[in-house]
Amino acid sequence: MNILILGGGGREHALAWAIRQNPKCDRLIVAPGNPGIADVAECADLDILSRSDVCDFAQENAIDLVVIGPEAPLAAGVADALRAAGLLVFGPSQAAAQLEASKGFTKEICDACAAPTAAWARFSDASAARDYVTRLGAPIVVKADGLAAGKGVVVAETVGQAHEAIEMIFDGAFGDAGAEVVIEEFMEGEEASFFVLSDGVNCLPIGTAQDHKRVGEGDTGPNTGGMGAYSPAPVLSDAIQAQVMDQIIRPTVAEMAARGTPFQGVLYAGLMIQNGQARLVEYNVRFGDPECQVLMIRLGAQALDLIHACAEGRLNEVTVNWADDHALTVVMATQGYPGSYPKGSAIRGLDDLPEDSFQMVFHAGTTEKDGGIIATGGRVLAATGRGDSLAEARERAYALVEGIDWPEGFHRRDIGWRAL
Repeated sequence: MNILILGGGGREHALAWAIRQNPKCDRLIVAPGNPGIADVAECADLDILSRSDVCDFAQENAIDLVVIGPEAPLAAGVADALRAAGLLVFGPSQAAAQLEASKGFTKEICDACAAPTAAWARFSDASAARDYVTRLGAPIVVKADGLAAGKGVVVAETVGQAHEAIEMIFDGAFGDAGAEVVIEEFMEGEEASFFVLSDGVNCLPIGTAQDHKRVGEGDTGPNTGGMGAYSPAPVLSDAIQAQVMDQIIRPTVAEMAARGTPFQGVLYAGLMIQNGQARLVEYNVRFGDPECQVLMIRLGAQALDLIHACAEGRLNEVTVNWADDHALTVVMATQGYPGSYPKGSAIRGLDDLPEDSFQMVFHAGTTEKDGGIIATGGRVLAATGRGDSLAEARERAYALVEGIDWPEGFHRRDIGWRAL
């Protein structure tokens, strides 16, 4: 098979690494890719938000399967254009991608199919939103309705903080994503991520993970795109996973199909667990980052078989071969993140690190310059370890971190603390 992956971050590096291990993969192209991805695939300069450019490229290169990594091309309808051109694609339609592109849309779906979630309200007027918060009190959650790269959520401890968040969002802090605001009940409990493939009819769970969203150790400080993750998530017991499938995932997939917008791709459910019951926090319609890194190092080559079956509508024919293992990833970020940060610092030591099915450094915000690796983003690397226990996986991940010479970077030293 000739396979094209759209994207150039840590998630796409992990996908490319796993897919390349499958002997069914003859040629692998990633657009735009990054220096780490270039070690396992061809990288192509391509505007992945352009429907016509992606379709033309796929046809010119005899691509058999397109895997869409980030949310932006999905929200732009790239999957629709590929399907209209007769190409096989892994990823939801533009209409189905609203499950991530609009938090209000997701809440409406939950209400329609009785999926348990937080009480909520949506506003296009700041004054009305402030009045609502004043009436309900705090803590309360304020969200930009649209795509905000994982940063458009404020958990307000006080009414004043909620008012500030409302003003910040409506003042354009997240661009078009903040045209509307969704305000939600604050849910207590432990948060975890549940990943399910759906071909529009069938649903197949493929893994669990827990992410560390806060920038600081002990889960303190502002939210980020994710500072580390581990898999599996101990809090998601078999009983809770069964409840999530029965009360949240399958009803959502059925509701989407009933509306004429069947969901095909990966459904990433952020869940809040309390007293042995799960409620939906939000959906993403692509693999999480850094959760994808821990999922892919555990799934390995079979990831391609599962993705291929999902794209062809035959998930009922495949199963996941679970290993009794654990994985943990530590994100290395540029000093200053998630605020403003400098770009262009040199990263050394990567060439001396081991790379195998038990330890990998996945690249996110990097580029190559004069033969060296340069940091170009906020979250830059994901040092990932796998082992028979979470402690062993953690030891391998942090050993990789210690081998990287990057004074301008930082990382959390407590990834996995809840489980350990």
